[in-house]
Amino acid sequence: MTPCSSMPVSVSSNDRCSLCQLDVCGRAPLNNRIYGGENATAGAWPWQVSIHDIVWGQHYCGGTLVTKDWVLTGAHCFDVPDAKDILMYFGRMNQFGSNPYETSRTVSRIIIHPDYGHPPFDKDIALVQLSSSVPFSDYISPVCLAAAGSVFDAGTESWVTGWGYQQSEGPVSDILQEVMLPVVSNSDCFKAYDGVLEGGISNNMICSRHDDKSISPGDSGGPMVSRKGSLWIQSGISMFSEEVGNDDIKYPSVFIRVSQYQDWIKSNLGSNQPGFVEFNEASKSSFNLLLLPLSLTFSFIPFTFSLHLTF
Repeated sequence: MTPCSSMPVSVSSNDRCSLCQLDVCGRAPLNNRIYGGENATAGAWPWQVSIHDIVWGQHYCGGTLVTKDWVLTGAHCFDVPDAKDILMYFGRMNQFGSNPYETSRTVSRIIIHPDYGHPPFDKDIALVQLSSSVPFSDYISPVCLAAAGSVFDAGTESWVTGWGYQQSEGPVSDILQEVMLPVVSNSDCFKAYDGVLEGGISNNMICSRHDDKSISPGDSGGPMVSRKGSLWIQSGISMFSEEVGNDDIKYPSVFIRVSQYQDWIKSNLGSNQPGFVEFNEASKSSFNLLLLPLSLTFSFIPFTFSLHLTF
């Protein structure tokens, strides 16, 4: 592997990348999905992690493989289970069926952002060190992370994956799900949640929305990614979605903005750094957010705990 460097390298006029994982990150040779889709295919999202609570015996959060030893996910995924009760699966497609390309690891350390838990809720990020390295393959490989300064314009095509609920009462999906959720501008997202979410929407968050799709319980902690050339770049970590009384009205799903935490991630991962890639492409499509006044009740996504914000 190419030796690590603390300085980004210019690989084209628009890219600035970290050398440490640049030779492997963000590549999904088995991903042929361009538009739409429900069930993912094996190897399409090789960085996807399924986090299980051994006590409950089931999946409860998602995550992203960023190096052979580290997973990036949401801090709120560890509000309930202890590290000793967590098992992480890599290369998994089915929660209730066979997974021939799968491997699993226990957890040796969890690093939660020191400011997590205080409004605004924009420090909901954690790094998890695995008990031993995972081998890379077509079905298991790290994602590239959005570098500081990345810009995801409104309308940017972003893909969200996970085993989230397909019905309001669950259970989690058997097969890994994928959905394209275009980015919503922070100004429109702020307007949607103004006066409802304590602290509001900050620049440390990124939002997305589709007329009839959103993240749901079980997706939490998982990735939102966008494609740039041959690379997939993680822009967000699934944080929360809305609970509304009218199913015809949809509000943005909210994610932690990964690019805001490059320094924090690098400071905790030592010499084996993730691949950071700057994303700064003009959006390929326009997207307008319909804002309608509505009283909302929000839930953070893991089904092992729920935090309702009703302001």
